[in-house]
Amino acid sequence: MTDTRSAGGYGGAAQAPAVGALRLPDGFQPESVTIGAEPVAWFGSLADGSLHRLDLVTGAGRTLAPGPGTPAAGVRADGRGRVFVAGAFAGDARVVDGTTGEILAAYRLADGGPTLVADVVLTPDAAWFTDALAPVLYRLPLGADGALPGPGEVRRVELTGDLVYTEGLNVMGAERTPDGTALLIVQANEGLLFRVDPATGVTTRVGLGGETVRADGLALCGTTLYGAVGIEHHLAEVRLDPAGTRGEVVRRVRHERFDAPSAVAVHGDRLYVPNSRINMTVPTPSTPYEVLVLPVP
Repeated sequence: MTDTRSAGGYGGAAQAPAVGALRLPDGFQPESVTIGAEPVAWFGSLADGSLHRLDLVTGAGRTLAPGPGTPAAGVRADGRGRVFVAGAFAGDARVVDGTTGEILAAYRLADGGPTLVADVVLTPDAAWFTDALAPVLYRLPLGADGALPGPGEVRRVELTGDLVYTEGLNVMGAERTPDGTALLIVQANEGLLFRVDPATGVTTRVGLGGETVRADGLALCGTTLYGAVGIEHHLAEVRLDPAGTRGEVVRRVRHERFDAPSAVAVHGDRLYVPNSRINMTVPTPSTPYEVLVLPVP
């Protein structure tokens, strides 16, 4: 394993950004983060699929009901206190009460073959899940009042167009375009960003001026897309046009305390970045984990 960390700051500047930190439970192995309207975050665990709920003001946290024993990959909170969880190699998804940890619904997504349900993004009428090992998106329709679908309502949308799956972990993170008309997905192993027509599954490569972004988790703030590039220990900041058809990597945020950041979330004027430590650390029940807190560039 190669450690590519440096102490560089914003845009290659000599001064690194000021960083705070919030503690997660020892041994938790965070992979993902989501923040709702209130200053509360939820983190998904690679160790056993548990969710950890953390107050961003006080730093007080608690792990909700124990996970299913399989990893939790991407997580996403809605406006109803629910957290949608991507089930990684289990090929499934679940919806969890963000306060009690009660499982409100569970869904089988993959229909056989290699799978890694990696991330989830919410639109007004659906929850969309990516699969890093299969060129599909899984769509869970949501009712006008947010009603969850039945298990038989899962729809597989084949990804066609510019995106071509290759060896390794392909599509990981997902977001909406700034104007909300389409989806954005990142092919982590190739460092490519794609726009997806949700009605057809047709993908179009988003030009980044020759740059690549080998990101896992994504977070959108206005027309700025942040990508957590854990393998290279930095955050990529991409400026998009409203439709998400063009982008420019305007800076790469680096810090000596980054340790395989796997996800990023924005709340107010802060970025919240869990260190997965997956590149350089063999996890044990006593391995410490933290969330780094950075000012929005």
